[in-house]
Amino acid sequence: MKVSHLLTGLYNTQNMSEIHAQILIVDDEPDHAEVMAESLSRLGHVCTVVEGFEKAKDELLMGSFDVIVTDMVMEEEQSGLEVLKLANEHQDGAATIVVTAHGDIPTAKAALQGGAYDFIEKPLDLDVFRNLVNRAAESVLLKQQNEALKGQVDAAYGFEGIIGDSPAIRKVIEMIRRVAPSNLPVLITGDSGTGKELVAQAIHNQSKRVDKKYVAFNCAGQSESLLEDQLFGHVRGAFTGADRDREGVFEFANSGTLFLDEIGDMPIAMQAKLLRVLETGDVVRLGQNSDRKVDVRFVSATNQNLQERCESGDFREDLYFRIKGAEIYVPPLRERREDIPMLIQFALGKYAADMDCPRPPITDPAVMRLVSYDWPGNVRELLNVVQRMAVMAENNTIDITHVPDEVKATESEETHEVGSLAGIGLDRLEKEAIRQTLALTGGNREQTAKMLGIGERTLYRKLKEYGIK
Repeated sequence: MKVSHLLTGLYNTQNMSEIHAQILIVDDEPDHAEVMAESLSRLGHVCTVVEGFEKAKDELLMGSFDVIVTDMVMEEEQSGLEVLKLANEHQDGAATIVVTAHGDIPTAKAALQGGAYDFIEKPLDLDVFRNLVNRAAESVLLKQQNEALKGQVDAAYGFEGIIGDSPAIRKVIEMIRRVAPSNLPVLITGDSGTGKELVAQAIHNQSKRVDKKYVAFNCAGQSESLLEDQLFGHVRGAFTGADRDREGVFEFANSGTLFLDEIGDMPIAMQAKLLRVLETGDVVRLGQNSDRKVDVRFVSATNQNLQERCESGDFREDLYFRIKGAEIYVPPLRERREDIPMLIQFALGKYAADMDCPRPPITDPAVMRLVSYDWPGNVRELLNVVQRMAVMAENNTIDITHVPDEVKATESEETHEVGSLAGIGLDRLEKEAIRQTLALTGGNREQTAKMLGIGERTLYRKLKEYGIK
């Protein structure tokens, strides 16, 4: 059993004295091997001792180890390197320490180049040896924690990378599940940074075209001529510099899914050409008269109100109805604040995995400050801020002092809070405070009572009084 299987909690940093690693010791000198094993067993590690490469081979093929300690020179001069090679092939994530003769630097370098964690010279200083093995076990543990963290975050919070469990986000996920199996065009709406591109990718991943191409293209900032070339392609000689035929994104995505982001920014003249392709499935390259048939699942997104743009004449109404076979609205973060703690944990987990370090803890006041902020940049802004806070905390506990100044206090926040409280009864305010704090703590009554500044008995009475379950 590896050290990760013995963890009581994935999110807690564990003392090395509590780590019981599985260690394989390979040495053709039994007395020397027993001394190493005894020194490590006193720390709680579980040691398996074998003599020589052939016996080590059986263990490496059939067993599971966190750390392998091998003598470099045994019955054959290269036996230690053979053990290292086999460990790299069959003991995924394990760390190998090589024991070498005094002054055998070339052999030690060869071991490091072969993927060894480190080497130690004979005669062994047992204190140095134990510390080296502990560091190796710790490095293995951190890798296992980060891999497990990725899996747990995805399993607990994510649907195709969409993080959250609020009613608003559950509605988005339900819509994705319903429309994905069909060929219905989908229009995804919502503010910038809300994750519209994740929704588009999820639709493809849940569709019957999942084994085909998914092609994303942003329409913003494109001139009409360049946009037409990008979408439909051209033939050689169509314009100056067109020295060869080139297919556009419609042809490139044929049989798969095409996602056009910021479709509201498309020039009005191009909208008519796009409508024709969507209605007929025929693509005409620049400089060519004949058309080519394409079959794509069409998904688009915008942060604009296309209905208003239709009324102002900036967007074709017939195209609007064509792309809006189904509409999925992705709410801004301020409309699903209960998802913010999950997103914070996701961001911290990603930071830990990227930096190969323990996941930094964060205090309740810091979380509450992040929850109360309106996040004009939505999820994209939140993830960037949390990772910036983690960097500033330098792997220590993240607290309110690490919250950026622009998030700590804003003029709009004070106005928003006062305006939203005016004319609301105290019982309603109390009930809403309890509901939101329960959502924030994932239903943890003890933590909810602590954050509200009341006793658990009082909270229990209020829950019964307000019918909150």
